[in-house]
Amino acid sequence: MRERLIWLYWLLILVVGIFSLRLLYLQIWEAKYYRLLADENRIKQEILPAPRGKILDRFGEVLTLSEANAHVLGYVGEVSEEEVDRFYLGAVVGKMGLEKQYDQRLRGVDGLSILEQDAQGKVLRELRRIEPVKGEALPTTLDAGLQKKAFELMDYRKGAVVVSNPNNGEILALVSSPSFDAGNLPKFLTDKNLPLFNRAISGEYPPGSVFKIVTATAALEEGVIDGQTQIEDTGEIVIGPYRYTNWYFTQYGKKEGWLEITRAIARSNDIFFYKLGEYLGISALADWAKYFGLGIETGVDLAGEAKGLMPDQAWKKEVMEEDWYTGDTFITAIGQGHVLMTPIQINQMMSIIAGRGLLCKPFLVGGSNCRKLDISQKTIELVTEGLKQVCETGGTAWPFFDFPMRVAGKTGTAEFGQQEDKTKIKTHALFTGFAPVDKPEISVTVLLEGAGEGSYQAAPVAKELLTYWLERQ
Repeated sequence: MRERLIWLYWLLILVVGIFSLRLLYLQIWEAKYYRLLADENRIKQEILPAPRGKILDRFGEVLTLSEANAHVLGYVGEVSEEEVDRFYLGAVVGKMGLEKQYDQRLRGVDGLSILEQDAQGKVLRELRRIEPVKGEALPTTLDAGLQKKAFELMDYRKGAVVVSNPNNGEILALVSSPSFDAGNLPKFLTDKNLPLFNRAISGEYPPGSVFKIVTATAALEEGVIDGQTQIEDTGEIVIGPYRYTNWYFTQYGKKEGWLEITRAIARSNDIFFYKLGEYLGISALADWAKYFGLGIETGVDLAGEAKGLMPDQAWKKEVMEEDWYTGDTFITAIGQGHVLMTPIQINQMMSIIAGRGLLCKPFLVGGSNCRKLDISQKTIELVTEGLKQVCETGGTAWPFFDFPMRVAGKTGTAEFGQQEDKTKIKTHALFTGFAPVDKPEISVTVLLEGAGEGSYQAAPVAKELLTYWLERQ
C-alpha cells in the first residue's frame, strides 16, 4: 500500500509538472502569438479605395464612360479570380480600353483605416489612418467634340471611324459602332451585332479600292510606270474562263480610254490597277504592302489589335494548298481576294501619303514615334494629285466636289462573302482621306459594314466630320 501511494505521489508531481511547463510555454514563448490573436479580435482593418483618375481629352475636358467613348475609354469592374493575387477581393480595376491599358496610373494607391472594436464588433475608435492617393489624371490625344460627332454620324450602323493627325500619329477620334453601355454589360454580351467588338482596331476587312494607294506607290517606286505611262481601259480582261472587269464597264457598259496614274486613281480604274499588279508581280506588291504596315499591328496603345493579312504565293500554298495565279495578283492589286486591313491600318496608310512618307505609330497617350519611309517625293506628289482629283469633279468622291477646302481621298467599295448571285453582291463602304491637301492636318477613315458604295455611304460621313472640324478651326 505504501509503494502504491509513492507511485501515485510521483504521478501527481509529473502531471502537475507537465501542466506547469505547458502554462509557462503558453504564457512566455507563445505569448506574442496569442496576444496577436486577441488583438485581431479587437482590431479591424478597412481598405480605403483611392479615387480613380480622370481621363481627359486634348483640351483638358473630362471624358465620361459613355457610348461615344465606350471602346476607346473602356470600363472598370471588380477583379476576377485570376486577378485576386495581384489585388484584393472587391478591388476595382480597368477591364478594357484606356482604363485597362493605363490602369496602374489611373488606379492610384489605396489607403488604410485601422479601427478598434469591442467583442460585439462595435467600432470604438480609429487607431491609425493612411489616406489614399488619388490616381493620376490621364491626358489623351482625343478630341471630345470629334469623338462625339463621329459617334452621332455612325447612327448605330456597323462600322468604324478613325481620325488622326498624320504629322505625328495622334488619334483624334476612334469610334466603333454599334457601341455599348458599360453599366449594363449583360444586355450586350449576347447581342448578335457584337457591340463590345472594337471594329476600329480589331475588325479585319477587305480594303477594296483604297488599297490602290499601295499599288500605285509600289508601281511608281519600282519603276514599272512613271507619271506619263498610259494604260488603256479595255473594260475587261479575260483569262480562260475568268473575267476581270472595271466597275465603270460593269455598271454602265462604258470604257475610259487611255489613262495615266493620276487619272486612274481619280477614276479608281480597275483595269489600270490589274495591269500594275501584273507588272509588279505579287512579291513586290506584298513587300510594299508590308512596308506600309499591312500584316503588322500599328502598335496603338489599346489591347486587342488585329494584324490584317497580305497574301502571297507562300501564304496561299501553306494555308490553301493552292498555287498562285495571275488572277490572284489582279484582285489583290485592287484590295480584294484575301487582303484584309483594319480601319486603323487604312488610316495609317493614308497618313503616310499625307505626311509625305512619314510613318507614325498611332497613339492616344504619350508622345509621337515616327520614321521616314524611303518613298520619293515625286511618287508622293503623283499619288496625292490623284487622290485630290478623286474629290474633284470627275472623281469618284462626289460628296466633296463642292467642299470649301481641298481634300485628298479615296473611295472604296469592297466585296465580301460568297458571291453566288452577282446581282446581289455585298459590299463594305469605305472612304479615307486627308485635308487640307497642301498642308495636311487631319486624316479621316470611315468604314460601314455591308452598306454599299463608298462614295454614297462612307464619303458623306467623312464630309460631315470634316465640315465639323473645319467650322471649329
